Amino acid sequence: MTALSTLSRGRVAVIETRPETVLADVRRAMELAGYGEALPLGNGTLLEIGTSYPTWYPGAGTTPWQLEGTIRELQGAGYEGLVALPKTTSGADPRVAAVNHKHRHAIEKFGLPSIYLDEPEVERVRYQPTRPFLVLDRLFPEGVTVPKVFVGRNAVVLPTIKPHDLAAVAGAMMDARGGVLGDRRQRTLAAVDESLVDLLQIRLDIHAGLFAVMDGTSIADDTGTFERNLLLASTDLVAIDAVSASLQGFDPMGLPFVRIAHEKGLGIGEPREIEIVGHDRSLAEWQPITWDKISEQLVRFSGGGLLAAARKRLVASPATALTVSASDLYRNAYWYPLVGRKRVIQALDTDWGRTFVGYGDGNVALPNPAPAVGALAIAGTAAVVGGISAGRHALRKR
Repeated sequence: MTALSTLSRGRVAVIETRPETVLADVRRAMELAGYGEALPLGNGTLLEIGTSYPTWYPGAGTTPWQLEGTIRELQGAGYEGLVALPKTTSGADPRVAAVNHKHRHAIEKFGLPSIYLDEPEVERVRYQPTRPFLVLDRLFPEGVTVPKVFVGRNAVVLPTIKPHDLAAVAGAMMDARGGVLGDRRQRTLAAVDESLVDLLQIRLDIHAGLFAVMDGTSIADDTGTFERNLLLASTDLVAIDAVSASLQGFDPMGLPFVRIAHEKGLGIGEPREIEIVGHDRSLAEWQPITWDKISEQLVRFSGGGLLAAARKRLVASPATALTVSASDLYRNAYWYPLVGRKRVIQALDTDWGRTFVGYGDGNVALPNPAPAVGALAIAGTAAVVGGISAGRHALRKR
């Protein structure tokens, strides 16, 4: 249903911004990227709001200014039927996350209705592939279903610049995973790159139009928080993820999901073919983000070698749900409340942190450890380590 415009294919707006001008800069990025070519009027538009944690963490979810700037521009251009679609990747309640990340403030300010995909009344319909899948037909032998509300509507995804432990980088294409598949997305862990390509094809088939506004204003890794002051926008989800990858120090065509999507003609992933607008600097001239050693190890873990093979065996096994739950438990019950909390407090003392505080009532929900956090963390870590050991054992039996 969606057709990439030849005028905007491979075009990515890259805008440097600051808190005082960010709403106007979101508008400028959207205009330069050609959102009007990608999103037809009169079809209704879903705004996909993503979060990784129940409470705010810099760079880990859609920012309130990213959301507000997008809503302002679309409403000002005459788009009607805007619908907010809050979702999380951590197992947290998206309703709570929408409040804690101050998305609810922007949603109510502009009078948007919200849809939560975990509600029983959200109807799903079977998707009929228009071309052969790479892996989804094997991962979902019963067939792939999509939320009926997606079909025929525009979708604007609102990701951030950040790394990902399986695909190296998260972004616009990764957003499709949770939006389309919901809780069933864990099945794709065994072949995440190929799944992302299949899911992009689904998106292009079912939506009237696709667009992405990506926030890179404030970014954090395990060593702390720093301000990047960037906004990205594109009608081409492959191209914007390629630019995000370049900004994080990766060769985009070295990432399987970008390369495969490029080769299948779903977008432009080759940096030499991407047109950067809004800034007179090529991708090669940007100083890439340098992630900490933990992130580098996570990327290596997903890339190759014994641990990578063990991971693939493990997530393809019935232990997938256990290991994913254990990982979420460790992250949400231990790391985020005890380690991440310090990062959040530091980040709140930056320009973008103070901008976040200024939204809504001025209060900020901080992560707090659960009463049994020690036991939970130990149990979660043990489950993950045990799962990896099981994967290694499975490999030795090959």
